[in-house]
Amino acid sequence: MTEKAIAMRDALLMRIWQAMSMDEKIFFTCADFGSPVLDKIREDFPSRFVNVGIAEQNLINISAGLALEGYKVFAYAIAPFITMRCFEQLRVSLALLSEVRPMNVNLIGVGAGYSYVVSGPTHQCYEDITLMRALPNFRVLSSSDHVTAAAFFDVCSNNNGPKYMRFDAQVLPVIYTEELGAPDMSAGYRVLREGSGICMISTGYMSHTAMKVADRLKEIGIDATLIDLFNITGFDQSAVIDLISAHKGLVTLEEGFRGRGGVDSMFFEIVSRGRLDVRQLNIGVEGGYRFELGTRFELHEQVGIGENAVYDAIRDFAATL
Repeated sequence: MTEKAIAMRDALLMRIWQAMSMDEKIFFTCADFGSPVLDKIREDFPSRFVNVGIAEQNLINISAGLALEGYKVFAYAIAPFITMRCFEQLRVSLALLSEVRPMNVNLIGVGAGYSYVVSGPTHQCYEDITLMRALPNFRVLSSSDHVTAAAFFDVCSNNNGPKYMRFDAQVLPVIYTEELGAPDMSAGYRVLREGSGICMISTGYMSHTAMKVADRLKEIGIDATLIDLFNITGFDQSAVIDLISAHKGLVTLEEGFRGRGGVDSMFFEIVSRGRLDVRQLNIGVEGGYRFELGTRFELHEQVGIGENAVYDAIRDFAATL
């Protein structure tokens, strides 16, 4: 039986709420951002909950201070605001300070990519992978469903250092069903389908697009390998290199700006450093901001990451291999 899909944030927040009754070192901070599960945390653990208001810079500094006192801190805000509005605090109070002092701060950013479809570019988030990858000592975690989001709790609770979790604001279908099994956090990725010729590596929402495109490609004789990458900065690189090396073409898919330091840039470096004999196609958002409103399907097609646009691009790419 397929597990019912729920919001990614609620899946993680429920794990946090359950753990707080057993672990008095867990502290929760937020920047005036709520959910029903968060209400339970605030009501049941008022001495370990702080709402700093719409003040993300303060959120980071308070979270860092609590972590230096030995707390495992979870800080919660909208994705573009917890990454961009307070970037200097992320750099100094977390990335830099964590290099000399043990600390455990876990950022929960909700609204990755275009998931706030009706809020426009101020609330949408296409730059976070690039920005957070640029910070040494940060782990960047990107979930494709709520099962993965909930599994991030163990990674965050059991490991020191700052982490950034990027969550979709919408409820997405379950990928990691009982039949597929739980995601392997130690590997940092999961092979969803095995094929030949083309290896597709996707993260977050784009793993759902990749699965649909893989089905359509198979109908025309292109049987692709599909990898869901959920630990962007800490996956088993040697194992993924072996997977890539068995293919003629590599396609990366992300709901972020193309060619600006995201997942595509990371794999360009991996391919280059490893001198891999593989051609690469990077699929991401074309540079620039759009103010038009529409469905996610419509917005994605406009910027080159929709199902039809991705299918056409990979079909044409495969023809050149």
